[in-house]
Amino acid sequence: MKYKRVIPITEEVKDRSIFLFGPRQTGKTFFLKENFPESRFYNLLLSDVFLMLSQRPQLIREQVLSNPPKPFEPVIIDEIQKLPLLLDEVHNLIETVGVKFILTGSSPIKLKRGGANLLGGRARTRLMFPLVSAEIPDFNLLRALNFGTLPSIYLSDEPEEDLISYCGTYLQQEIQAEGLTRRIHNFSRFLQTAALTNTELLNFEAVADESGIPARTVREYFSILEDTLLGCLLEPYRKTSKRKPVSKAKFFYFDVGVCNVLAGRRDIKPRTELFGKTLEHFIFTELRAYLAYSKDRRKLTFWRSRSGFEVDFLIGDNIAIEVKASKLVTRKHLKGLIALSEELTLKHRIVVSLDDQPRLLDGVRILPVLQFLKELWSGAFTAA
Repeated sequence: MKYKRVIPITEEVKDRSIFLFGPRQTGKTFFLKENFPESRFYNLLLSDVFLMLSQRPQLIREQVLSNPPKPFEPVIIDEIQKLPLLLDEVHNLIETVGVKFILTGSSPIKLKRGGANLLGGRARTRLMFPLVSAEIPDFNLLRALNFGTLPSIYLSDEPEEDLISYCGTYLQQEIQAEGLTRRIHNFSRFLQTAALTNTELLNFEAVADESGIPARTVREYFSILEDTLLGCLLEPYRKTSKRKPVSKAKFFYFDVGVCNVLAGRRDIKPRTELFGKTLEHFIFTELRAYLAYSKDRRKLTFWRSRSGFEVDFLIGDNIAIEVKASKLVTRKHLKGLIALSEELTLKHRIVVSLDDQPRLLDGVRILPVLQFLKELWSGAFTAA
């Protein structure tokens, strides 16, 4: 099955070169080959291509100058972090000839830590995420909550086996091969503990106790997950004054399925506590991807007061979203939104739920999951 990706790179690359980063198997290579079939393509995962360019990086310059690309036809270098020295040649071709490049990588960490030439603002950085609901025909929520939305796994006949293999590949190729940590067995144990605390307030000491790893090392490991795009922190909203907010962030893996496998979770069904946590995680991935793809600079946060009121997500200062795995949202589910409304003027107050039909309850919109996703990707919650 072909997916029509919504990431707007095909138009953007007409004006500026692009760094396209994203975890493995999010579909970067397939997307670029499908959308730029005539572009010159250097795949550094191929041993012969890697060897050739590592010995003579100037070959890119010589080949491009001998056969310049057509207008709006970028030169693509896949997995650029494997050979950062090519960036000097890229820089030169951008400056002297005006060639546009798309430079992909599963992680920017090696470029950043190695002091690579990041082109001094001559290339924009964009992220590619796993598939989002708007890209999947006949989207199946329950399948997404169990196995995530990595393209190769969403429709796999054996998605759980593929996810187990994926996590092993990540440990081997992204962590061990890049030398990001010496103790791969400790990091592997940490990954499981991080998955079990996914969507919860982040407590480094508790994770350290659970995994048997020093708290300072735990902090470093979370930084590695962020740097390799395998997860990110969701910061708390801090602008309320009447009710003091918590200061701790939450952690989310980049994909629901990856998190489930690392945590040992299987057969997630409605009407369970685990279903609610997983649904919240999935909505986070959709919101994060939407803001990135639409170039919406509003910050995504959550709010929790020290007295216990909570709202799962805020977009900017005026959109509040609560996620409930309930088939009938009632007033008891609105306490956090109502408390937050006393301090902020909210343009949208939304509860995403398993209700069959949309409703309006005390000025709060109750939206079934699929309707919320449809409105989100149609631009109903833009900043304008």
